[in-house]
Amino acid sequence: MLNIIKKTAKATIIYVIVALFILFFILFSIQVSVGAQIDEWISIANKITINVEKKKTEPTIMTDENQIKNYPEYGSNYATIEIPKINTNLPVYYGDTLEILKKGVGHSSGSYFPGEGGSIIYMGHNSKKIFRRFSELQLGNEIIVKTNYGEYRYKIYDMKLIYETEVDKVPVQNEKEILMIYTCYPFNNIGYTTQRYVVYAELEKPKEDF
Repeated sequence: MLNIIKKTAKATIIYVIVALFILFFILFSIQVSVGAQIDEWISIANKITINVEKKKTEPTIMTDENQIKNYPEYGSNYATIEIPKINTNLPVYYGDTLEILKKGVGHSSGSYFPGEGGSIIYMGHNSKKIFRRFSELQLGNEIIVKTNYGEYRYKIYDMKLIYETEVDKVPVQNEKEILMIYTCYPFNNIGYTTQRYVVYAELEKPKEDF
């Protein structure tokens, strides 16, 4: 009788160990899968686009210094953005669809291009691969945009927390070249949020035909 109890207990322990091992394997597989998909979930869940339109003013008078000969096609990668302070180097795409924002930084089609002398509006998700470290930025930090027609350097002069409906906080104008970059806030938020963190930077020194 004692032997039977011992055998039964031993078998039960083995079954429990095997079941725990299987459960651990399943949980580990789920974690790996979720880890690979988390940035995509954030991209889909977070609606970060602020709808902007160019002011109905007279078109910018282009000079030889800021003339763009060939405008990029919608959805194309026409530049890279570097922010040394947070070790960021990302592709910039013309447009702001979910598909574009999953690949890198989007450029609002309602704003100007670097070198045109007006407002440039970029946006990106608050994922760890894009703008999760925005909180580390400081006034005076440099932002470098390298396009296929020139290199442009900007210096941060302001940072604001706004709501997605406050379109007046990201004004489109053609009197001064200003780069405005925003992402969802809080930075570690997963899912829909109504707040945006905006970084404002002024053009320092354009460098043509690099």
